[in-house]
Amino acid sequence: MMRGMGLMADHGSESDAIGGSIRHVPVMLAEVLQHLAPAPGAVIVDGTFGAGGYTRAILEEGAQVIALDRDPNAIAGGKALAEEFGGRLTLKHSTFSKLDDFAPHGGLDGVVLDIGVSSMQIDEPERGFSFQRNGPLDMRMSSDGVSAADVVNKARATDLIRIFNFLGEERQASRIARAIEKRRVEKKFATTRDLANLIEMVNPRRAVDKIHPATRVFQALRIFVNNELGELADALFAAERALKPGGRLVVVSFHSLEDRIVKRFFADRAGKASGSRHLPEVSQTPAIFEPISRQAIAASDAEADINPRARSAKLRSGIRTVAPAGKTDVSIFDLPQLANIERMGG
Repeated sequence: MMRGMGLMADHGSESDAIGGSIRHVPVMLAEVLQHLAPAPGAVIVDGTFGAGGYTRAILEEGAQVIALDRDPNAIAGGKALAEEFGGRLTLKHSTFSKLDDFAPHGGLDGVVLDIGVSSMQIDEPERGFSFQRNGPLDMRMSSDGVSAADVVNKARATDLIRIFNFLGEERQASRIARAIEKRRVEKKFATTRDLANLIEMVNPRRAVDKIHPATRVFQALRIFVNNELGELADALFAAERALKPGGRLVVVSFHSLEDRIVKRFFADRAGKASGSRHLPEVSQTPAIFEPISRQAIAASDAEADINPRARSAKLRSGIRTVAPAGKTDVSIFDLPQLANIERMGG
């Protein structure tokens, strides 16, 4: 889960984590159920199972759920829920970009995606998402592949600047990247506290600052390490392929980068006319999704007061039409070219 143009309202942000662990509360649960409209016998994919908040609510409506999570710990933690609902819950260890691999032959009735890192992952120091408690500089949701330490210790300073700038909106990106490049020659970065301390030395915290100086850099690294924006783009195309006509796609995002991707996807799939108004023939591209609401839905003030993670949440949704799935073209999202993460492993 993440949030609106204040990137630091991210549901897994360090500001939320200060003072102890965050109890997982499904964000905008009532709105998700309203837009998803689960019914007895329906088959729904919950692409971000986490602690199972959405999944439980969908199961209680009588639907079947195929729940995915790239974190093996989340899947292991869901076994009791699967037993409770007598076979109506299927758990799969997978990224949600592959959700169409698990769709039944007739297609899905719904897909729900709640984007980003879970509070459970933030709460585990050994996962390296947070600098509030020292741990290895890891940040991998799936616990394999390139880690944050690999990126910090091996990426060129120019690449780190782009990562911190775009994914974290860090104004001091250049100073921080150059300081990292200089320090790692003497000693590689291995822990969250080590990196956070360096960032705080380069960019000291002021009395007016609401967040720790390392927060934006940690967020940028996490998004980059887990390819969160690319995964989201691929998941939207996968949902389009997997949903049957009348099936519903509901996405809850928590910051502007994610919401922009979701917004552009639905806009591109809304159908459009082409041709000149001076010509008698105008071609019409059929809509692949019909919007359930024209604007993004925000959490209520009452929910935001109770659950700080909901403050920047945005919900967008659409209903699948009978039109065939469109072209898988990530250029519609205008994502930047960042460093090649495959070269940083080892």
